[in-house]
Amino acid sequence: MKKAPSVGLSSLSKKTYTYINMNPLQRKEYTITSEKEKLLLDTLQKRTDTEAKRLLSYLALPDLTRTPHSPLYAVVQRLLSLPTLKDFDLITIPEIIPSSEVFDLFNFPKDHPARTSSDSYYVEGGYILRPHPSVMWKYYLDLPEVQQKLEENGRLGVMCYGKVYRRDEIDWQHSNVLHQIDGLYIVRKDIQNVVQQDLEAVLLEVAESLFGKNLKSRFSVDHFPYTDPSIEMVISWRDQWVEILGSGIPHPQVIKNLGLDPEVYTGWAFGFGADRLAMLKMQIPDIRLLRSTDERVTRQLTNIDNVYEPVSKYPPVVRDISFVVTDSELNINQYYEMIREVVGDEYVEEVKFLDEYRNAERWGEGRTSYTIRIVYRNLERTLTNEEVDALHSKLMTETEQRYKAAIRK
Repeated sequence: MKKAPSVGLSSLSKKTYTYINMNPLQRKEYTITSEKEKLLLDTLQKRTDTEAKRLLSYLALPDLTRTPHSPLYAVVQRLLSLPTLKDFDLITIPEIIPSSEVFDLFNFPKDHPARTSSDSYYVEGGYILRPHPSVMWKYYLDLPEVQQKLEENGRLGVMCYGKVYRRDEIDWQHSNVLHQIDGLYIVRKDIQNVVQQDLEAVLLEVAESLFGKNLKSRFSVDHFPYTDPSIEMVISWRDQWVEILGSGIPHPQVIKNLGLDPEVYTGWAFGFGADRLAMLKMQIPDIRLLRSTDERVTRQLTNIDNVYEPVSKYPPVVRDISFVVTDSELNINQYYEMIREVVGDEYVEEVKFLDEYRNAERWGEGRTSYTIRIVYRNLERTLTNEEVDALHSKLMTETEQRYKAAIRK
């Protein structure tokens, strides 16, 4: 959640849209398969280490954007039918892809944190679980049929949606397996000289299709390696400003990397978090509810225009863990990952870092004391203190062993 932005804002003076005329083009669907992905999946299934089992469990989760009766599916279908987007092509791409396609082609600096195993899930040999669908730009523009269409018509539009994987914090709105909807529009400059306001009009069309014409929204400056300028859209929701997407004009270097001349072509691109859109639209208070099997929950999620009515919420059980560790040993995102593995997402509602304390005399040079609060709560039943104590004890043991940590009593 965010406070109202105060700088770098722009907004449309009129809530009107200039729909893109894609005639004579009509939507086509493309599916990109990867023999390398199949080989890597086979390798993962033969491995017995914890990391392989973890990655396979993430890949096995249903794609909610393709699951009828899920609100994420409904979000996608609504966006696909919008006047501006209704003729955009659709592309499905592999979930295991070369990191070079994600980072090098898309202008990520060599030292960008997203390149590290602390942020991205590495499988083997430089291949990762896709952290976002924007890499579909490459797969789409590599297709000979698409290249021919662009040559003949001077413009193209494409969308890609599905699961993405990023090491992330643990709370009501974050998960490490999310769903994203990405769009790309490419056009010759002699046909249309795209400016930021053109993109803002598209984003407003998308947002108002879900949240209504009376939506209050703002655009502010952001930064992404593959777009310039880059903007984010925030909407007013429950008296707070909430970010719902990132977007921008494709960076000239990225256009060049993808085989097009940036002097000739321009366009726009966006990326929506489908989970967040559904949660805001239906006022869903916990991201874990999107995968609930509780009938009291699932029967409410079939109509995206409903407001979610909370079912009986089981009481939380709160436990703190304090430990001292050598600074080089602890990576925050990897610690979240360990909690997911050791305790399980179904038992943890939130993880908060309460305190970070250095005292060379007490702990020694290069060592830090951390205090972390774990909020244990299951969505479908009450956890007993005995269950939580056992889970928390297991977490403390793993923290000691994996991070060479000294638990503070």
